[in-house]
Amino acid sequence: MRRAVLTVSFLITACWALSACGDAAPEAAPTSAPPVSAAAAEPAEPRAQLAARAAAAKDLRQVALYTFKSPKRPDRRVTITRALDGSWRIDVPGGAHSGAVDIALVFTGGALHQCALAAGNHPYSGCVKVPGALPGKADVKVQHLITDWQNLLTDRRLALAVADAAPLPGARGKCYAVESSAASLKLPLDAGIYCYEADGTLTAAKVAFGTLLLEGTPGLAPPSVSLPGPVVPGQPLPLTAPPSPKPSASASASPSAKP
Repeated sequence: MRRAVLTVSFLITACWALSACGDAAPEAAPTSAPPVSAAAAEPAEPRAQLAARAAAAKDLRQVALYTFKSPKRPDRRVTITRALDGSWRIDVPGGAHSGAVDIALVFTGGALHQCALAAGNHPYSGCVKVPGALPGKADVKVQHLITDWQNLLTDRRLALAVADAAPLPGARGKCYAVESSAASLKLPLDAGIYCYEADGTLTAAKVAFGTLLLEGTPGLAPPSVSLPGPVVPGQPLPLTAPPSPKPSASASASPSAKP
């Protein structure tokens, strides 16, 4: 009898040790949750797509080279630098005086500057501080593509009509045709075709002042940009060269020959 009790006790102990007794089912091994995509689905509406890409463009910091085609001018290479601290610089060869002067537009220290670059017939560099926006006669307009026009493309209150457009030759990403949705309203930006990558990189634009096409892949941004010359007094150089001064008339008439 004592041996039977010991045998039963041993079996109970072994049963608990092996977790083979009782009604509780063994715990299942934890399974990993299915991966969740971090990227949100792109909107279906072209205007919402363009707004999202223009919004992403505001945060980009990069150095990008563009081929710039404009009426009655040879192709030029424009460099757009957007620094990590929010300053920026745009180099436009032949951007003033009917192509005779290379310029750079530089936003640094909270102010815009137009800088004449030393090249060709202009042997020195100097920068003029611009209070507010460039006057129309000096506005090359390229800078609007990375400043105020980006804000306008994200403004859903603006009377814009946006549609998918065929890609411009050589352009990457998606292209959108932008025009006014009200014929009586003049847009505060150029109507045309704007092309962006999903990350906000502007790959092409065909607007009233010309066409820009991205060359290659943008490079890394510098910490900041600096002025290429000293700040000097004066006015921004105009797009068109001023007319050459006419020779002044003689102060006195030549004496007539006596008979």
